[in-house]
Amino acid sequence: MTELNGTVAPSFEPVRDAVDRQLRSKAEVGLSLAVDLDGHRVVDLWGGHRDAERTRPWQSDTIVNVWSITKTVTSLAALLLVDAGELDVYAPVARYWPEFAAGGKEHVEVRHLMSHTSGVSGLDHPARLEDLYDIRSAAARMASQTPWWTPGSASGYHLLNYGHLIGELVHRLTGSSLRDFVDEYLSRPSGADFRIGLPKADAARAATVFTSAVDFDPTTLDRDSVAYKTFTGPQVDASAANTPAWRAADLGAANGHGNARSVADVLAPLARGQLLKPDTVDLIFDEQSNGPDLVNGLHVRWGIGFALPDQRTLPWIPDGRIAFWGGWGGSMAIVDFDRRLTISYAMNNMGADILGSPRAAAYVRAVYRAVDGDARIRSKENSR
Repeated sequence: MTELNGTVAPSFEPVRDAVDRQLRSKAEVGLSLAVDLDGHRVVDLWGGHRDAERTRPWQSDTIVNVWSITKTVTSLAALLLVDAGELDVYAPVARYWPEFAAGGKEHVEVRHLMSHTSGVSGLDHPARLEDLYDIRSAAARMASQTPWWTPGSASGYHLLNYGHLIGELVHRLTGSSLRDFVDEYLSRPSGADFRIGLPKADAARAATVFTSAVDFDPTTLDRDSVAYKTFTGPQVDASAANTPAWRAADLGAANGHGNARSVADVLAPLARGQLLKPDTVDLIFDEQSNGPDLVNGLHVRWGIGFALPDQRTLPWIPDGRIAFWGGWGGSMAIVDFDRRLTISYAMNNMGADILGSPRAAAYVRAVYRAVDGDARIRSKENSR
């Protein structure tokens, strides 16, 4: 029997209902959903199963590969260095990483890396997934490359190499790997059960990622396109997420392991104004690009480190001071500064959409209806 566990605040019961419907319809195999509203965990749900046979329940401490939600944590790591005055987003990358100036990239700035506009969205051919596992060597190859488009002119989603680029900056400035930096300065201080990669000690509680809905063949793309170069530089099969090599790697773009609760633990202090100075937060909303992405084809507004609301792409995320991104298959992380709200969703049954999913949309809509309805009630009560 499919069971949904956890707690919701009274006004968030419709959120529980939305999740329960998806579980009972078998659209979900296993999932977790967490909502932090101004320091209150108003939704903390988990349910379903970790395995295809539906014999191993998804438990409160089950973790899963969250794909590109990892990028939000990687971005936050860089922003911590900005906040400390050690990293300038408007400075050339070569100030901190001199080798990156090769190939005509001497004017590429840190903000270009963080907004997917650097022109370096993958490895030049030949490229294998295994090449990315050697993070220092892969970063050195990226530093030597010529940009695939004019840096700053458009976004081209840094699919698998975002963590290599930001991670190299973190390494140059601190001497730590991105994985260790995130653990020391984000996960442990917040008590978050989130790691880049999967420690062997945690393997027994990791959910299997199901990829049957993922059907994308990059070899059908124009071979001269940025999209083709990125999706084959290197090409990755989603089932790689279940392999020991993937789980052991330090991939700040795509192999963060956690659950909705742990993602919320990391990001909620940001929404509440407790993690970064106001001027640093403002950088997130400094729009760097606004248009069709050269890699994923979506109309995306990129700030520095996060995507910004765009009704043409995800109409279920409202306008305002909201920063977000999602993971392959449908996972989602939303940081709403206007409402001091954080929404995180992680699951193991991947959908076919490039960004978000009908399931994510249903949950996010239910959360916003509850939050905004609760705010109207409080406003009426205060006006009496």
